[in-house]
Amino acid sequence: MSDTKKIFEKIAAGDFKTIAQTLTIVENNLGQCDDILMNLVNNTGTKIIGITGPPGAGKSTLINALLLNLTAAQQKVAVLSVDPSSPFNFGALLGDRIRMSDFYLHPDVFIRSVASRGSLGGLSAHVIEMLEVLKSANFDYIFIETVGVGQSEVEIAGIANTTIVTLVPEAGDEIQTMKAGVMEIADIFIVNKGDRNNADEFVKNLKILAHNKAKEWEIPVIKTIASNNEGIPLVIKAMEAHHQFTHYNKNRQLEMLTMKAFQLIQHKRMKDIQKDVLQLQIQTAMAKESFNLYQFVATYTK
Repeated sequence: MSDTKKIFEKIAAGDFKTIAQTLTIVENNLGQCDDILMNLVNNTGTKIIGITGPPGAGKSTLINALLLNLTAAQQKVAVLSVDPSSPFNFGALLGDRIRMSDFYLHPDVFIRSVASRGSLGGLSAHVIEMLEVLKSANFDYIFIETVGVGQSEVEIAGIANTTIVTLVPEAGDEIQTMKAGVMEIADIFIVNKGDRNNADEFVKNLKILAHNKAKEWEIPVIKTIASNNEGIPLVIKAMEAHHQFTHYNKNRQLEMLTMKAFQLIQHKRMKDIQKDVLQLQIQTAMAKESFNLYQFVATYTK
């Protein structure tokens, strides 16, 4: 039996140690990476939920509440929390394991923090591959929590079956500037910290916006107080409904697969370009009076 086959048998059996080791191989493109990726099993049963929104919206608290409800229903859940990277060593600056400490040793919950490593789209460059590994472990749900950096996070919509945009009532004045970016990718809106002032008015206005931008899917707007577990069952119900919608929506599946393929091809083509080496080359080129940035870039794109 090949080593790769043994790895997948352990992953399918829910061996968290093997899952963690395999994610490390894939994230860092180590020795067996290509063999593992080429032998991935296509598992369409796992629900992949992207959770995004501005910093301070309570994304981690929301996931913690979802874990509480889903594990009580005997569901297996994995969480990939994409943290901002240190600009010096590209390690993760935040630790979502701390914020989800109640589930750190739970037998049905696997939590992994991933550094974004400078990726502009809110996701780590290897999140797609890591998700496919986790799908092989037969989790019922996989949550991806993104950095929360703003409008550039729209790439999450290309890899998640359902994208949840989490907001707080104070975001009311920001809706008009946000809707060209993050607001456009929502399958579900959550107004968290719903006990704050103006929450109901904000929900009302957001429902109008959601209705105006809805096509085949009527986007639900759900008020929650995640820290008190209020509204969480409604969120799970909406996630289930949207999963059924996407499961039978062939156009949505095609769009998602195309986006995944586009991102993977993009990453593959960029894999030989190292930022520190690029900086040294630019420094050398800048010493010439005739330096032109576009001519320099053209040497990489021929």
